[in-house]
Amino acid sequence: MTSLKNDLLLRTLRKETVERPPVWMMRQAGRYLPDYLKLKAKYDFFTRVQTPELACAITLQPVDQVGVDAAIIFSDILVIPQAMGLEVLMEEGKGPSLPSTIATQKDIDALITDGAEESLKYVYDALSLTKRELNNRVPLIGFAGAPWTILCYMVEGKGSKTWEKAKQFAYTQPLLAHRLLQKITDITISYLKLQAKAGADTVQVFDSWAGALSPADFASFAQPYLLQIADGLKDIVPVILFPKGSWYALKDLSESSAAGVGIDWCISPDYARKLTGGNIVLQGNFDPAKLLAPIPEIKKAVKEMIDAFGPQLYIANLGHGITPNIPVDHARAFVDAVKEYRPVTI
Repeated sequence: MTSLKNDLLLRTLRKETVERPPVWMMRQAGRYLPDYLKLKAKYDFFTRVQTPELACAITLQPVDQVGVDAAIIFSDILVIPQAMGLEVLMEEGKGPSLPSTIATQKDIDALITDGAEESLKYVYDALSLTKRELNNRVPLIGFAGAPWTILCYMVEGKGSKTWEKAKQFAYTQPLLAHRLLQKITDITISYLKLQAKAGADTVQVFDSWAGALSPADFASFAQPYLLQIADGLKDIVPVILFPKGSWYALKDLSESSAAGVGIDWCISPDYARKLTGGNIVLQGNFDPAKLLAPIPEIKKAVKEMIDAFGPQLYIANLGHGITPNIPVDHARAFVDAVKEYRPVTI
């Protein structure tokens, strides 16, 4: 296998000593980039996701234009519900919606589970094509939504601030919830294995709505499934878990098979290090809204962030996805600040 020209991310995930932290940004392939907006004007969302050439072109844009240390495949976490037979609509300005939701045992039984991941060939084709086009410049990240987050969409039918319907389902019908979570988990493990086979060098599991759960409920409805995914892939590809808002689980997750854990901006770097005991790579946790600050302030804040985490066992990233209103030169300033970082020597 040809070696990567820039393997900072993979060396960091292997806990090797690096000259500086690697940097990439969640949602870096997309909505803040003018070239992405041109493709968006021509093709609807799922055409972009399901056409390998388009997904590849979008994935490469931030590598070429912002200079990140890794590419993350352009796709969506809701391809899993689609593969399981649910319709997913993506309406402009409204976010995703699923017209048919899951409420009963019958609904769960009707889901496609055997070989569901095989219908996602377009994702694997996009990964293979992107891997080829990257020409070993930087690693390629694959991803999936975490089982709890996918359940939220399947039960709620749309985005929510509180996820009351999803939580009600979990609390009033826990056996059904666990059955659904297990089905999603099994498909996700197969899906991520196939992503690795197609060219993903590492994978991230997005548990975007984990923070809606209390620590006890996270331990029941989210953590066991995240750990199963990490265990299922540990010998194949490094796994980064990102349970947004669930800082209370950091100690447990740091003792898992995962190579890294992403954190948002609601926890300080030193507390995150204290909870994880230096056992795991931490990723994050710059507030995307802070990218609207003047460039000198962004650069200063990035340096302070890396100083606080320490340059080893650390991946510089945002605490959630980059928002559409961020100027490209501000995103580039964030990346450049990491690349320019030099540890203080005494």
